[in-house]
Amino acid sequence: MVPSFVTMAIARITLIRRALAGVGIVAIVAYLGAIVYLVTQETAIVFSPGRPLGELRPKTPFEQVWVDGTTGPRQLAWVMRTATDSETRPWVLYLHGNGANIATRMNILHYERLWQLGLNVLAPEYRGFGGVEGVPSEAGLNADARGSYEYLRQQLHVDPRRIVIYGWSLGSAVAVDLASNVDEAAVILEGAPASLVAIGQRRYPYFPIRLLIRNPFESIMKIDKVRSPVLFLHSPEDVIIPIDEGRRLFDAATQPKHWVEVAGGHVYAAEKDPGFFKAVRAFLQSHRLLP
Repeated sequence: MVPSFVTMAIARITLIRRALAGVGIVAIVAYLGAIVYLVTQETAIVFSPGRPLGELRPKTPFEQVWVDGTTGPRQLAWVMRTATDSETRPWVLYLHGNGANIATRMNILHYERLWQLGLNVLAPEYRGFGGVEGVPSEAGLNADARGSYEYLRQQLHVDPRRIVIYGWSLGSAVAVDLASNVDEAAVILEGAPASLVAIGQRRYPYFPIRLLIRNPFESIMKIDKVRSPVLFLHSPEDVIIPIDEGRRLFDAATQPKHWVEVAGGHVYAAEKDPGFFKAVRAFLQSHRLLP
């Protein structure tokens, strides 16, 4: 006859095995549920497009126009011309990042300061942002940027040698894609990630992000096709796009290229660092785009 303590031990082991199996099943279900969440919520996570346009407007004179997209809906855009010599001054095509729109305060600050440097500015809105119809995607934003570029070329008759493509944060990936496919005078990238896949993998290290993501925004695969001068602005304090991501993109770019470290983090460098727009001016002057 089996001693009672042996029977009890076997029962306990059985219970532990069942409990561990239950925990394992729960963990697997939770993991798969997290994957489903990341896949289904990618648009909200990557783009965060829902913010309304709001009431903020540039203090500079501006015109609101509608741009016919190459695909998808018409785009809302703001046009800001310099007070003098607007027909000969360079144009900045400004492409903003995610979680914002053309009327966000820091975007407006950029327009105003670029305008003060003596640059015309075109600030287009993406599909799904700021009340514009459509659902954002990497292909959609790239098409929107191309539509705005064609507006400069076809409607405003701007020579490519007077076009500067400016991208901030996610907009830098859109800027790299555009600049790798068109002619332009220069490119400015602020807080630029080499790859959104790499950023996603950092934030979600236990998930196969490369297999899941539909909008990888891998600028590092395109930057070598940009042949115009490129200015990289990045803050060591940037916790959203770590500076090593920006350096990785810079290293992959071809000459001529310029690297400038700025203070203030990912969002506020343009506002907090007094040397920020001085660096922009110096870059444009060095390539004869500003006097």
